[in-house]
Amino acid sequence: MTSLEDSLSRLGAARLAGMRRGVEKESLRAAPSGALALTPHPAALGAPLTHPHITTDYSESQLELITGVHADAESCIGELTEIHQFVYRALAARGDERLWVGSMPCGLPTDETIPLGNYGSSNVGRAKSVYRMGLGHRYGRRMQTISGIHYNWSLPGVSNDEYFALIRNFRRHSFLLLLLFGASPALCGSFVAGREHGLVPLAPDQAHTLHLPHATSLRMGRLGYQSEAQAQLAVSYNSLESYGASLYDALTQPYPPYEAIGIRNLGGEYNQLATTLLQIENEFYGTIRPKRVIRSGERPLHALRERGVEYVEVRCMDLDPFEPVGIHAQTMRFIDIFLLHCLLTPSPADTPEEIAALGRNQHRAAAFGREPGLRLERATMASRTLASGAPAAAAPSGMLREVTLVEWAEEILDACPPIAAALDAAAGAGHGYSEALAAARAALAAPHTLPSARVLATVQHDFGGSYTAFVRAMAEQTRAGHMALAWNREQQSRHDAMALESLMKRQAIEAADDIDFETWRLAYLDPARLLA
Repeated sequence: MTSLEDSLSRLGAARLAGMRRGVEKESLRAAPSGALALTPHPAALGAPLTHPHITTDYSESQLELITGVHADAESCIGELTEIHQFVYRALAARGDERLWVGSMPCGLPTDETIPLGNYGSSNVGRAKSVYRMGLGHRYGRRMQTISGIHYNWSLPGVSNDEYFALIRNFRRHSFLLLLLFGASPALCGSFVAGREHGLVPLAPDQAHTLHLPHATSLRMGRLGYQSEAQAQLAVSYNSLESYGASLYDALTQPYPPYEAIGIRNLGGEYNQLATTLLQIENEFYGTIRPKRVIRSGERPLHALRERGVEYVEVRCMDLDPFEPVGIHAQTMRFIDIFLLHCLLTPSPADTPEEIAALGRNQHRAAAFGREPGLRLERATMASRTLASGAPAAAAPSGMLREVTLVEWAEEILDACPPIAAALDAAAGAGHGYSEALAAARAALAAPHTLPSARVLATVQHDFGGSYTAFVRAMAEQTRAGHMALAWNREQQSRHDAMALESLMKRQAIEAADDIDFETWRLAYLDPARLLA
């Protein structure tokens, strides 16, 4: 029996059956022309501040649809589908807006006219809007309109050290998810207007569509959710303590370029919540995050430090424009396998040198992932994790070697059959984990079948090289598909009731405020609230 099989045996079928997952899916609202919708969040969808399943991300025009926690991929997809059905009906009742089904945004207006999310007049609602104003000042509003899928995952009985071991391996191996599921190899030129970008036109007569020939996920590359300021943060994932200390400094130490922006402008309006490198914890970008459900008014870092990691949030998944809800159940099953592989295989401590190399690997995989012979940097680690799951000492710094992406990917997939078999056995017949792994192997062997390659081929062959025309057509097809699904009065009533209840909750929060916003802001940002 291999060490991986031994680890699976110790886990047992009961714990594997206790695996849980949920999805947060972002989508821009767009006009039929492909331009960003500039209308307010539809009242029929409830209050973004308080609705449990329908909110907004950065922009007022950017919906975020959130499932509950599910025991299997199919039920998760089912709930996400029903939320989409309700949203599409609400949009149809008030006009002709569609959901943009690509990760890279639709036609964008000037940066300053992209509307920020509006969460009402309460202190917590104002803070959410001011935070978004700060993001706009720091990174530009266009970057924030990128959309994706966050996959939340947990397994019973996993300790903090084990979750951080998973996270370290995930960061090492996440290039595989970019390759297999990246679906943003092209974009509308409005996204990079006035910026250095290095992209090339997809077709000679379509200068508005830009791409890289072997790209997998421009969303996760240098043009996506990236920050030169945050690049100086060598956040360690060797323990909850080291992670917390890294974030604490970024959340409490003033950062001169952001001090220059100031908290308020000359007219007294707020520019940002704070002048620190990170305004709040959510500003820290990453492919994966340790998470814990927070209590009312609690800081996320305090929750982690006090009660530990509850689940991980995978943040590197593109919207798949060929899938009705942006992700397929088979993809979710592969992520389950992948996360278990990250958890159960040796995970040496990270080093600043390896952290820097992983950043370079991410950019290479995002921009050139399908390029034949592409090479990544891999740390040579002499150590392994201790039996407790805690990291042992790493090999000397600077020990990096180059390997081909495909070679490394094959090594990961070759180790996964026992995991897929164990999950199939725990979940029962018909759950398809082995089939999901087989599909990943087949895709790796046939790069032209990968979503990123399919997007480029379809844009070129069926839409004259126009990214916007492609996503518009897929958006229409997706909308029609959801509108054609069965929908009954009970479903409509249940979702209407949730929307109404969210509006009432927002009003109650606004009525309960008894201090001014500046007093609230200073109290919320008090560094003492970050400590356990």
